[in-house]
Amino acid sequence: MRRLTWFNATSLTLGFAFLYIPMIVVIVYSFNESRLVTVWGGFSTKWYGELLRNESFLDAAWVTFQVGFFSSIIATILGTMGAYVLVRGGRFYGRTLFSGMMYAPLVMPEVITGLSLLLLFISIGLDRGMFTIILAHGTFAMCYVSVVVSSRLVSFDRSVEEAALDLGCTPFEAFRLVTLPIIAPAVISGWLLALTLSLDDLVIASFVAGPSATTLPIKVFSSIRLGVSPEINALSTILIGIVTIGTIAASLSTKRSVMRRQREERMAEQAG
Repeated sequence: MRRLTWFNATSLTLGFAFLYIPMIVVIVYSFNESRLVTVWGGFSTKWYGELLRNESFLDAAWVTFQVGFFSSIIATILGTMGAYVLVRGGRFYGRTLFSGMMYAPLVMPEVITGLSLLLLFISIGLDRGMFTIILAHGTFAMCYVSVVVSSRLVSFDRSVEEAALDLGCTPFEAFRLVTLPIIAPAVISGWLLALTLSLDDLVIASFVAGPSATTLPIKVFSSIRLGVSPEINALSTILIGIVTIGTIAASLSTKRSVMRRQREERMAEQAG
């Protein structure tokens, strides 16, 4: 086992400090009494109350979660279908074009994607709003889901699926009863990734959003043009808390699953 050198320790310290000190500052100043975010005026939680009474922020948050939920479902369904075709479809006419179109959003600048979708919606006469944001987010998040699911399908043992077909299952039943439960962790991971990308997106949403639908990133970005408000610090602290709790819960769940699997393997070895 290699020892941690002073260079690696210093690099890690500086890297973590660069990432997390700004978050700590935001959390601390979210409890600031003063309206000036750079001047400490005493401990107070009033800005959390002000945030909960701010209808514009609450409406934007509700729109963001609705968009993220529905767009991630669309992205997961289409991305899983696309991954299945790429991995199991074999060689077919137009495979190169199909794979290129599936993975193009990975390397395409978001400005180009947003502008292209805006021109498309204008050309077909579709009014911009929540529906267009859902379509846009589902479109660019689909490729990320496809990458995650494809990596699981590549390592999938097809003999299990073939055994189900030999026992009388139709291809759809074999996929629903055998393949899908096995690749479910990858599908769920793809859904979570698509949800995260949707909640975080600013560039594409700013192109396809209309006056009737404003997402939270757009609202925050338009608000900080006039200066950072303590309410934004409170909002950021709440989001950091949600992410932290979710990460810890996922880590504990994964650790519990691994321990349960190891315990079952030991019991099977003892029984054998």
